[in-house]
Amino acid sequence: MGLFILLGAFAFGVVIGMPVAFAMGIAAAAAFLFEGFPSLITFQRATAGVSVFSLLAIPFFIFAGEIMLHGGIAQRLVKLASALVGHLKGGLAMVNIFSSMLFGGISGSAVADISALGSLLVPVMKERGYRPDFAVNVTVTSSIAGIVIPPSHNMIIFAVAAGGGISVSKLFLAGVIPGMLMCVSLAVAAWVLSIRHNYPAEPFPGWRVVGRAAMDAIPGFMTAVIIVGGTLSGVFTVTESGAFGAIYAVLLTAFYYRTLTWDAFRRSVVGAVRTTAMVMILIAFASSFAYLLALYQVPAALSGLLVSISDNPIVILLMINVILLMLGAIMDMAALILICTPIFLPIATGLGMDPVQFGIMLLINLGIGLCTPPVGTCLFVGCAVGKIRIEQAMRSIWPFYLAIFVALMLVTYVPGVSLWLPSILE
Repeated sequence: MGLFILLGAFAFGVVIGMPVAFAMGIAAAAAFLFEGFPSLITFQRATAGVSVFSLLAIPFFIFAGEIMLHGGIAQRLVKLASALVGHLKGGLAMVNIFSSMLFGGISGSAVADISALGSLLVPVMKERGYRPDFAVNVTVTSSIAGIVIPPSHNMIIFAVAAGGGISVSKLFLAGVIPGMLMCVSLAVAAWVLSIRHNYPAEPFPGWRVVGRAAMDAIPGFMTAVIIVGGTLSGVFTVTESGAFGAIYAVLLTAFYYRTLTWDAFRRSVVGAVRTTAMVMILIAFASSFAYLLALYQVPAALSGLLVSISDNPIVILLMINVILLMLGAIMDMAALILICTPIFLPIATGLGMDPVQFGIMLLINLGIGLCTPPVGTCLFVGCAVGKIRIEQAMRSIWPFYLAIFVALMLVTYVPGVSLWLPSILE
């Protein structure tokens, strides 16, 4: 009955449009009261959920991404990508994907990627004869590279949800190849569609232009180098790396590029505070919710259910992927990381999967959810930027879903895709 109250209250809150964080908090409070716990327990569990030192890195990561978004870094990355891959068939689509890979490695945010790069590239693609739905779909699906390519605050959330026993630096390394693999798969899909629709290629500007664009963009890359390199080298903790990365981003855009105005700085601070508050509230109440799921032995019950259907590890992992894809379409990513990790991680590790590999698989699954209705944040933002209806985008997005799904299956069933780089560098 307690589990029914927990899940029922949560589902009711989501259906009536209540923010997911508050739906989980109210559901947890109701279940605690039903079980006879003092109401204070809900907030004690919530407080314990955010009283983790490594979570301090999240506001720094988010602030650095906001500074990069408003400080003019995106334009320089687009110039570099255009010089490198713009001459291929469907060149602007390749520029879009390659820019997302570069910007995602700096900002770590899919929504920031769409906001910065989509507003630059989608109008240009439409002017050059690309179909609006194609331009939006390329932008939306490539944006989730920022979730997997380090630094990503979602990796920190996963490490916390997994109990703190997983190295964030190892997760950073594990995300590099899968993130690049996703972008390559999307580029192949975009190239095939560009040939089919005869989209244009941009003229190659020459290696001198490529060199100048690279030199102009390299200082921006140093933000990611400071954050990831500081963590991997052991010189800084994850939190310290995030802080130094944010400071560097401010100094770079304010005094080197001289593109950070006072208004842009103010918007960056407000955006970082708003996003951080949302994430922290979500983590807090999800901790109470996850505690009750463990109390009601939901992970063990679900594990038994999956094993009763099949004892084949390949089939069980496929079922986990399907469940995560379905959940990702209807719930927020951060909430799902916190809820699903304690449920599915023991199942995956029981099948012999490395926890780091499972983390990358989980992030890709939930990243796809950001591009699918009805709760696909990236899809909504992309359609707003491209000024098209969601129905129009959904009719032609399936080749890009297929491309990401190929990368997901390789990550799921080929451990070396995510574990090879950590094994040689750690």
